[in-house]
Amino acid sequence: MRKNTVKILITLITVSILSGCWDTKDINHRSLPIVMGVSMVEDQFKIHLQIPEPFPNTIQVKVVSETGETVSKAVDKLSTNMESRIDLLHVKVIVIDKELAKKGVKPLISGFMRARDVSPKALVVISDEEIEPFFSNLKNSTDPQGTTLFDFFDKSAGWNPQIALTRVWEVYRSIHSYTRDVAVPIVKSGESTLVEHLGSAILKNGKMVEHIETDETLLVNAFYEEGTYGKVEVMDEATVMIVGNKMDHKSQFIDQVPYLNSQLYLKVVLLETKGNPTSKEIKASLETLLTERFNEMFKKIQESEADILGTGQYFRTEIPSEKLKHWRSDYYPDLKVNLQVHTVIQNEGQLKLVAD
Repeated sequence: MRKNTVKILITLITVSILSGCWDTKDINHRSLPIVMGVSMVEDQFKIHLQIPEPFPNTIQVKVVSETGETVSKAVDKLSTNMESRIDLLHVKVIVIDKELAKKGVKPLISGFMRARDVSPKALVVISDEEIEPFFSNLKNSTDPQGTTLFDFFDKSAGWNPQIALTRVWEVYRSIHSYTRDVAVPIVKSGESTLVEHLGSAILKNGKMVEHIETDETLLVNAFYEEGTYGKVEVMDEATVMIVGNKMDHKSQFIDQVPYLNSQLYLKVVLLETKGNPTSKEIKASLETLLTERFNEMFKKIQESEADILGTGQYFRTEIPSEKLKHWRSDYYPDLKVNLQVHTVIQNEGQLKLVAD
């Protein structure tokens, strides 16, 4: 009797181990989309998937689309009509229709986080044109690997410091945060290039409420100490390229009014000069240009009560938790931000400046 019990236990353990791979599918029977587009048709989501397909000696890209009450339902419909299983875990970029962004992306992003089919690290982008023509152009212009749009945002490829990089988990965090909103890049089909970058959409609680320009996005990236290396600024006196940046912040309350003193330290190199400007004149011109641009941008986002700079983070320890939820409406509109830009011109190369 005891021997039979041991045999039964060994059999059950063996079966439970062997059953771990019962539902796996060979990679040759999976479709791995790189880009997903999402729009709304009446009350249903419409998704577009850009899928690279391997063929002998080449790879071709196809675009499939379907509608459903949810993204998962639309993907399930697509899988039903395809010869392979769709695996969304390899999606690198999610392109959201602008009209959907204005209505709000909370259900969409929450669904991604809940279902875990899409990586939280996938980049979020907003299309300024309808999704269908955008994907048609993408299909006609993309490379055989289908990664051209992802390369546009890849820091080791085509990314520029004036382009926002916002991922699914960051949008989800902003939806549930009292003190932080996000900037999401806006693109459309380009005439001579794959896409044209139009700046950034401002998402407040998951809804697009404002739009900032490309140069203003550079300051947002600098605020978060994203590398701004390579950005070229053109002034009346000279053209410079930013090669380094660093931020420092000090916050305080004075008579219940929040103040934030921020220092932006820049290292630049000279590319061109006009006339014979001194280094002092070039520094003053660059610092004035960036300060005025920042003040104009901050006024815009402050009026929309969207805290894409995350300034509320610097006051979290000074505001009671019950009042912190009203940061955007009660404190943020009164926030005074004093940005001071400090520039160092280094590595002047072949250019010889006039003495200050």
